[in-house]
Amino acid sequence: MPINITMPALSPTMEEGNLSKWLVKEGDKVKSGDVIAEIETDKATMEVEAVDEGTVARLVVPAGTEAVKVNALIAILAADGEDVAAAAAGGGSAPAPKAEAAPAPKAEAAPAAKPAADQLIVGNPVAPPPPAAPASSGGARTFSSPLARRLAKEAGLDLSAVTGSGPHGRVVKADIEKAVASGTGKPAPSAAPQVAPAAAPAPAMAKGPSDDAVLKLFAEGSYELLPHDGMRRTIAARLTESTQTVPAYTISMDCEIDALLKLRAEINASAPVKKTEKGEVPAFKLSVNDFIIKAMALALREVPMANASWTSTARVLHKHSDVGVAVSIPDGLITPIVRKAETKTLSVISNEVKDMAKRARDKKLKPEEYQGGTTSVSNLGMYGVSSFTSIVNLPQASIVSIGAGVEKPVVRNGKIEVGTVMTATFAFDHRVIDGALGAELASAFKRYIENPMAMLV
Repeated sequence: MPINITMPALSPTMEEGNLSKWLVKEGDKVKSGDVIAEIETDKATMEVEAVDEGTVARLVVPAGTEAVKVNALIAILAADGEDVAAAAAGGGSAPAPKAEAAPAPKAEAAPAAKPAADQLIVGNPVAPPPPAAPASSGGARTFSSPLARRLAKEAGLDLSAVTGSGPHGRVVKADIEKAVASGTGKPAPSAAPQVAPAAAPAPAMAKGPSDDAVLKLFAEGSYELLPHDGMRRTIAARLTESTQTVPAYTISMDCEIDALLKLRAEINASAPVKKTEKGEVPAFKLSVNDFIIKAMALALREVPMANASWTSTARVLHKHSDVGVAVSIPDGLITPIVRKAETKTLSVISNEVKDMAKRARDKKLKPEEYQGGTTSVSNLGMYGVSSFTSIVNLPQASIVSIGAGVEKPVVRNGKIEVGTVMTATFAFDHRVIDGALGAELASAFKRYIENPMAMLV
C-alpha cells in the first residue's frame, strides 16, 4: 500500500514549516536515511530524511510552499513491488495552501497571526502536541515511523523493546518484521501510561490599539509596510509571554576587568597556530564574551539553586550550565547554547560560539542547538552601551546583560586609580530565584570576572 510522507515536527513545539526544496523527484528510488527535502522553520533550515524505502510516486506539496502544517501530507512513496501510478493515485491529497495577504494600498487590519512555534527567545508556547509516539514504561520516547507503529500495534509489540536501525535509532518496518520473526518483541503493556500534569495555560496577550488605529496616526504615503515573518512573530510572542508571565527583578554589578583584559591578551599571544587554506592562523582568539560565558557557567555551578527552571509543580534543578548566547542575525535574534559550559575550556567555548554564530546567520542551526538552556548572556558592549536590561528567556530563570568596559576612577588600596569597569545587569525570575540567591549568583560571577585565573583551573 502507498506510504504517506508527512511534514515532520522538527522540534517539540513546531506547528508548521516551509517546504523550501525537494532533493528527489517523482520516480526516484529512496531508502531509509536518504535526505529527501529541506524544511525551513522560522529559525533554521533542516534536512529531512526518508524513514521507509520505496519509489517517489508523487510530490504532493511543491517546493517553495510556505506554512505547511505538521503532519500534513507532502509526498507519497510506492512500496517495493507496488505499482507507482496506483500508489500516486491511492495516496492522500495536499492540504490547502495558506493564502498570503496581498499588500493593501490603504491600512487594513491584518488577521491576527498565529505565533510560530520554534522556541527562540522565550517561552513554552501553547501549541498542539507533536505526533503521539509510544513510550517505554519509564516514560522515554521511542522514535518510530508511522508504518512501524501500525505494524507494532497489529502485532501487539511494545515498541520500546525493539532496537531501531533507522536514522538516529528510529524504529522502521524492517525492525518490526525482525522482532516478530525472532519472537524477541515484548507484548505491549496493557496499563495506560501515566499522563503528565497539564501545563498551566499561558496568559492571554494584552491587546494594544488596532492596526487601523495605529496607521491612522501617520500620513498616507509616509510609510511602507514590512509584513512580519515567522521569526519576528516568534520574538514578539515569546517576549510578550515572558513579560506577562515572569515576576522579574534586576540586579546590577560593576566589575573591574583590567586583569581579565591582561590575561586575555597573554593567552591570545601564546595561542598555537594551525595551517589552513588561508595560511597559518591562531588556533583560537578569545573574546571578552568568552570569559563572560565561562564566568556565568561557573557561577551557576557554585550557586546550584540558581541553575533552575520553573514549572507549575516543581523547580527543575539543572545538572549543567547550558549558556545561551544572544546572536544578532538579519532582522532577528537567536540564542545558540553552549552546553555544559562549566566543563569546557575558554578556547573550546570561543571556537564553538564562533561556529554556531556563523551557522545561525546562515539559518543552519539544529533546534537542539538553540532550544532550552539554563541561562543566557546578552552583550551590547561592542555598541558602546553602558548598561541595559534583558527579558528573561523562558524556560530559563536568569539572563545577564553586559555593557561596555569603560575607564573610570576606582579605589584600590585607599588610592584613586583609573580602572576599566564593566556593568553586568542580571534579570531573574522571582518564582525561582529570590533576591538573596540572585545576589549570591551575581557576586560569584563578579569574583570570576575580577579573578579570571580562577577560570583556568
